[in-house]
Amino acid sequence: MSKYASEKIRNIVLVGHGAVGKTTLADQMLFKAGVGSRAGSVDDGTSQLDTDDEARQHHFSISAAMVHFEHHGVRVNVIDTPGYPDFVGQVISAVCAAETALITINAGAGIEANTRRTFELAGKAHLARVLVLNKLDGENISFVRLVDQIRETFGANCIPMNVPCGAGATFKRVKSTLNLSHAEENGAVVDPSAYGAAMMDAIVEADEELMERYLEGETLSADEVLGGVNKAIALGSLIPIFCVSAKTGVGVPELMNAVADFALTPGELVRHATSGGGDDVELSSSDDGPLVAQVFKTRIDPFVSKMSFIRVLSGRMTKDSMVKDMRTGKPVKVHQLLDVQGGQVESVDEAHAGDVVVVAKVDEFQVGDTLVASDRSFTLPTFDFPSPMIGLAVEPKSRADQQKISGALHKIEEEDPTFRITRDPQTHEMVMRGMSDLHLQIVTERLHKRDKVDIVTHAPKVPYREAFIGRAEGSYRHKKQSGGSGQFAEVHLRVYPLSRDIDPETEFTRVNYESLREHHYNKELNFAFLDCVSGGTIPNQFIPAIEKGVIERMEKGVLAGYQIQDLAVAVFFGKDHPVDSNEAAFRTAASCCFRDVFLQAKPCLLEPVMQMEVTVPGDHLGAITSDLNPRRGRMEGMDSVAGGMTVVQARAPLAELTTYARALSSMTGGQGSYTMEFSHYEQVPPHEQQKIVASAQMKHDDE
Repeated sequence: MSKYASEKIRNIVLVGHGAVGKTTLADQMLFKAGVGSRAGSVDDGTSQLDTDDEARQHHFSISAAMVHFEHHGVRVNVIDTPGYPDFVGQVISAVCAAETALITINAGAGIEANTRRTFELAGKAHLARVLVLNKLDGENISFVRLVDQIRETFGANCIPMNVPCGAGATFKRVKSTLNLSHAEENGAVVDPSAYGAAMMDAIVEADEELMERYLEGETLSADEVLGGVNKAIALGSLIPIFCVSAKTGVGVPELMNAVADFALTPGELVRHATSGGGDDVELSSSDDGPLVAQVFKTRIDPFVSKMSFIRVLSGRMTKDSMVKDMRTGKPVKVHQLLDVQGGQVESVDEAHAGDVVVVAKVDEFQVGDTLVASDRSFTLPTFDFPSPMIGLAVEPKSRADQQKISGALHKIEEEDPTFRITRDPQTHEMVMRGMSDLHLQIVTERLHKRDKVDIVTHAPKVPYREAFIGRAEGSYRHKKQSGGSGQFAEVHLRVYPLSRDIDPETEFTRVNYESLREHHYNKELNFAFLDCVSGGTIPNQFIPAIEKGVIERMEKGVLAGYQIQDLAVAVFFGKDHPVDSNEAAFRTAASCCFRDVFLQAKPCLLEPVMQMEVTVPGDHLGAITSDLNPRRGRMEGMDSVAGGMTVVQARAPLAELTTYARALSSMTGGQGSYTMEFSHYEQVPPHEQQKIVASAQMKHDDE
């Protein structure tokens, strides 16, 4: 990596909706900069940015990819990101590695769902934002109407910096709105001067001195105007719009010039870290500052092994140096630094403030980790990834796959911060969770191609729980004689429902439970085992065995095979035999007694209820609220947010949400999104409970 001063580096991230041409634009910029003999193509699999087999097969980006080129004496690092919301995790971390976002829009389709989302992501990260109208060589495009839609949605500070000359197949060049001379000679689809006044207003708004001179009627020099553009973009008073056709290359050189001239340098975006003492520290993008860097992407390459993409924010990083990973607090040796160009890598000796570099073969690093010099303590803000909502239970297809499946899935989990693997302790299923069906389909393909692991998937079980609402008591005698010493135990139990808001310190007393001697309480299950035996009717050494028997039956369930919770079980009487009684006999007797008493205590099923936040365009609100009713959902409030979107707060049972992602996408044309998290358990309605119990009984009979 040749040395570039921080002010000669431009880190840009390409974001936007799917199929708007971001990758094609990056390939075209590489070609125009002299990298390669022809522009790569997504369609024929020659793009320098499609480094994954799955991306080449599907013809769309799946993970963030990075290339670089030199233009007008500056180094431009380009991070291309996926456009489909299924892979939004790659966008969130990539945005934090850049200073300028090129938000690309398909001129034929206009503002789409992920256009809004990525525009807001870039804004929250305080990046300079540039809008790129691509595919202006398409048919039936109204440039003026499109710009009006953009300004209505994103604000009046979105102003064309150039306009197309020609429409459709005749789109051959662009005309700057800053140069107002001879506009009529260029065949522009709209007079550039129509936006000139708005452009000047945005420029002078960022500089009080320029504004004063401009309002007094003084003519500003070209250098003053260009300098004002840079300041206006940095402050956000100007969000320039550029016109291109990435496929033909029209408008791309002008966009590259603008990136070199106006995109923020690393030092122009103020970044903050938290010191070891908890103070907020402003980082300086300087080689002389302390090393502060962050891992923003991980890739498991079959040839290079684990690759950690790192943005150096301050100081410098050299190969064979020691850095401290603030997540673990441990020093790590960096053996090798790589400069990345798509799928190609080149060894470098050091990386400086503003650089993006790859560290190879360091297993300790994870996405979001802050790396600092060994004697320093700074922590950067972590990335806020959405929780994966779609789950599939996963099993290996063969015995050979069984030995490899765990490691292969955890590799993908390292690469993708919106992919999770969990093992449900109740259903004993391994469940993989992602952002959508497509997301999990890509994971399945990657397992097959890269790791040679095949899997079988099915919908995961809903983790119901069992409980009861009444009180009951009963007894069970276990007697077994088969020659020699036998088994004998008699156990008498009482069961009580427990409220979730009890205080164990005041609840379990002799006032509430007769003859109480001792109790054990499990907060997670809200379960108490009570020793209320009096008169020595059961020897003390067998009480733990009775508790074990009850717990074992609780784990197996009684009604439908689900964990039992929210109860107190009291053992208050029993009988033993001096020869035939043992722990196994009392454990069996307790399990059977609890089963019988549970069925007498008005048993019920509990289901997990989820707290939801659904974000949709305001004109789809009616469809969303109507859909909640058949899902047994309850609306709890709503708020209007930027961009004409509405956030709906609701609760609904998990069992009714297994297909919600697909339904939401269908109802909103792909523009809706949602998050959910566990809220509480709630009793299943009687008619639904009958279905679940009957289904469990049928499965038991089949087995």
